[in-house]
Amino acid sequence: MKKTLIATALATQLFTQLHAGGHIEPVVMNEPEVVESEVAESKFYIVASGMYMFGDTVDHEGLLLDGDKDYGFGIDLGYRIGDGFAVEYDFTYGSNTVKEGTEEAQATYYTSAIDLVYVYEMTETIGVFGKVGYEYEWETIDDYNIDGTDHNFVFGAGVEIAMNEKYKFVAEYEHSLIESPHGDSIFAGVMYNF
Repeated sequence: MKKTLIATALATQLFTQLHAGGHIEPVVMNEPEVVESEVAESKFYIVASGMYMFGDTVDHEGLLLDGDKDYGFGIDLGYRIGDGFAVEYDFTYGSNTVKEGTEEAQATYYTSAIDLVYVYEMTETIGVFGKVGYEYEWETIDDYNIDGTDHNFVFGAGVEIAMNEKYKFVAEYEHSLIESPHGDSIFAGVMYNF
């Protein structure tokens, strides 16, 4: 198409100049301006976040344990597989006070999960996401001689807001089917795109 337009312009110029009996001026063609496309988002990313646990009351091997609200942290390592989908490995650590009647004990939790994530880009800077995964939890409450593991599905939903090409703010709500005194959690942190 471009060659045809150039040939037509040259032929028209030549014909006009020859027909008028004048001097032939060379045709000057301006090159179209090239617009650089946006830099594609990296396939790899990491999210570091603070965690707030809501606490929950659960029946744990005959003990009715009531977990307080408390804090922890989480780290997600992700790989974008395309069309809004990503795979993540998640690790969290949390600790809270657990009561059985009037007695209090300190509980610690480590979780590890593999998740499938889908992000829907609402605008150039805001995306909403949902995730589903399978999680393992290691729970320790020394005062009650509890030191065990459990595993089940975990679900999450949240929002990510781009601050620049490399960093995003991320907030997420997470619900696990593992019955534990830590309860559901919310996360707030920063994503770094490699």
